[in-house]
Amino acid sequence: MAYALITGASKGIGKAIALELAKRNYDVLLTARSAHLLQQVAEEIKQQYSVTVNFLPLDLTELNASQKLFDWCIENNFSVCVLVNNAGYGLSGYFEKYSLEESTHLLQINITAPTQLCRLFIPVLKQQSQSYILNICSSSAYQAVPMLAVYSASKTYILRFTRALKQELANTNISVTCLSPGPTDTDWAKTANVSNKVLKMASKINMTPEKVAAIGVKAMLNKRTEVIAGFTNKLGAFLAWLLPDSFVEKTAGNLYK
Repeated sequence: MAYALITGASKGIGKAIALELAKRNYDVLLTARSAHLLQQVAEEIKQQYSVTVNFLPLDLTELNASQKLFDWCIENNFSVCVLVNNAGYGLSGYFEKYSLEESTHLLQINITAPTQLCRLFIPVLKQQSQSYILNICSSSAYQAVPMLAVYSASKTYILRFTRALKQELANTNISVTCLSPGPTDTDWAKTANVSNKVLKMASKINMTPEKVAAIGVKAMLNKRTEVIAGFTNKLGAFLAWLLPDSFVEKTAGNLYK
């Protein structure tokens, strides 16, 4: 029995991806910080789909969290064939507004944990006939974003890490995909402390987690290297490539002031 492992699976895009994979008859392994929310998601999946669901409450900011998650899978003979690195969050505002600990925790969740989990699980993924890695990125990865400095930089890392890993694993059974959502109807903006101005603008182009998840899982199963969810976000990435960096970065920063 092979499983899909999803981090940050208690709500938002992570929960939607878990449901999307369960709909496609994947047994699922869920992890996030909240045991209560994970229990709710597990019950919801079991009620809708005839798949096996297990979950592990875990804070990925903990030093050995990735190893704990990997060990849990090995000890319980959970053969993972899909790894979804979804857990992540943002911090909005001037870089110096946040403490060293706050920025370090963001980097741990957004960069360190996905990197560690890929390294730990690749040998396991190679044991399956076909395996997938889906890294959740962001449309902000395609340019530097003042007022989201650490977050956007962390997502640029994930984008380029995914592209590189795709090439390294090209001759194996593992396909690697990067999903870059834009504004989505989740708790991300609240957690990131974005302004009401940004919330109002984002509400006009917000996508649902379910739509984003469907796009991402489809791209993953089609073995695409990367996909940007939504026409507006694709256009934004194209303009970021086309226009001068200074103009793009000043414009992006002004949106978050």
